[in-house]
Amino acid sequence: MKQAVVIGGGHNGLVCAWYLAAAGHRVTVLEKREVVGGAAVTEEFHPGFRNSVASYTVSLLNPKVIADLDLHRHGLEIVERRMSNFFPMPDGRALESGPGRTRASVARFSERDAAALDDFDAMLATAANVLRDLLLQTPPNVTDGNWLSAVPELLKAASLGRQFSALPMEARRDVLDLFTCSASEILDRWFESDEVKALYGFDGVVGSWVSPETPGTAYVLLHHHFGEVNGKRGVWGHAIGGMGAITQAMRRACEEKGVTIRTGMPVDRIETRDSRARAVIAGGERFEADIIASNIHPQLLVGDLLQEAPLPEDFRRRIGYWQSGSGTFRMNVALDRLPNFTARPNREGEVGDHLTAGIIVAPTLAYMDRAYLDSREHGWSRQPIVEMLIPSTLDHTLAPEGMHVASLFCQHVAPQLPADFPGGSSWDDHRDEVADLMIATVDAHAPGFANSVLGRQVLSPLDLERKLSLVGGDIFHGKLNLNQLFSARPMLGYGAYRGPLKGLYMCGSATHPGGGVTGVPGHNAAREILGDIRARRV
Repeated sequence: MKQAVVIGGGHNGLVCAWYLAAAGHRVTVLEKREVVGGAAVTEEFHPGFRNSVASYTVSLLNPKVIADLDLHRHGLEIVERRMSNFFPMPDGRALESGPGRTRASVARFSERDAAALDDFDAMLATAANVLRDLLLQTPPNVTDGNWLSAVPELLKAASLGRQFSALPMEARRDVLDLFTCSASEILDRWFESDEVKALYGFDGVVGSWVSPETPGTAYVLLHHHFGEVNGKRGVWGHAIGGMGAITQAMRRACEEKGVTIRTGMPVDRIETRDSRARAVIAGGERFEADIIASNIHPQLLVGDLLQEAPLPEDFRRRIGYWQSGSGTFRMNVALDRLPNFTARPNREGEVGDHLTAGIIVAPTLAYMDRAYLDSREHGWSRQPIVEMLIPSTLDHTLAPEGMHVASLFCQHVAPQLPADFPGGSSWDDHRDEVADLMIATVDAHAPGFANSVLGRQVLSPLDLERKLSLVGGDIFHGKLNLNQLFSARPMLGYGAYRGPLKGLYMCGSATHPGGGVTGVPGHNAAREILGDIRARRV
């Protein structure tokens, strides 16, 4: 039996802890906040109004993780949106997506595009299946070791090559393009309508500080298409009780397996000796460990907890280059009534399906591109991208009767403002100004929305970093750039969840397959740890 310490009680840390404890090891989770969950937590932000603080919707949570941890038995309930996405347009029209409705909606903008949908969806599904197959696999790890240590990695790479080669040549070309091209480039090949391109292009920039014309955004688009809810692929939903319901179910599952969870325990440092991680110092206590698994951002791990550790100089230097920053401005608002969109007026006494959807203000790829460029020049886009969800339309536990809560996931804003920025270089100087802009952006499509707001919670990139340790406000713990994926996440030679010290592992979103509430990094890291224990490598 080994003693393991997991640093960071976000969802991946909890998943890693569960698998280690289920295998019979003693596990302690140390979380600096007073509640576990990381970015997947639910808080009351206005009297009587609760909502998910940062993460805000469910689809990517892996079915194997749900089943293994038996999360439904531990209280998790996920309800599906009645419509996937709703795009109100400036001319009063709207696009809708979701099972049984996308084709008819697209046809109102372009019959040609509607006819292309089946082939486009099939192409995406093939590529998503490739990605889905890769999710639970540990990437081949580039190693400087001897041939004996290299052979398993070569075999792993050969296995992945065979999977790819099994696809028809046309599909291989599509997969390669989706992994390397921009979202704009892919969508321009398939569709003629600017609005229809936006319907798919939003998924290429969501959570990323990029233009849809940036190479690699086609992969981000694909990254958001491999999920499922209640066994239905490509569906999005809400956890009853908010995203915190997921991590509270994980906490209960962990405690059932004997995991010790300590909150209010910020970690000071990792103690090392003889090139091995030996203990964690937190809250004035010393936690001896055979295994230390880090669920925090790699720059916080290296820069804060391993300042004096004997790390390879190139590893320390390159972690300093790790790129973070998602251009995200996150808001929760308490509403005294539902918004009434010009493009789809409310019917008396009814909650329209579109109000259960992701309501997205981003009418064209050109609009998204301008939003990005404007944020680079001005600090934030003056015509921003806003995705709004109203989870209280499906979950009546979040707001008083007759009232609602809305999540606003807003882009683009600069992760950091320049030192000479007019009016002050801190986001504290501009938070309310930008929050007003985001609300006004929704109000332009749903007149009266601003007047319905009773209270709000506003999180700039700086607030996301201070509150949730998301460096640069990056919800993915690092950009999904081509040089920060798969075996290079977080770095070539360390893409197999193992850190640069014996006994040190990484299990957070900065490892494969990246961000989102998936639980996969925690699952995969635990598998590698258990394999090392069985092989007596720790």
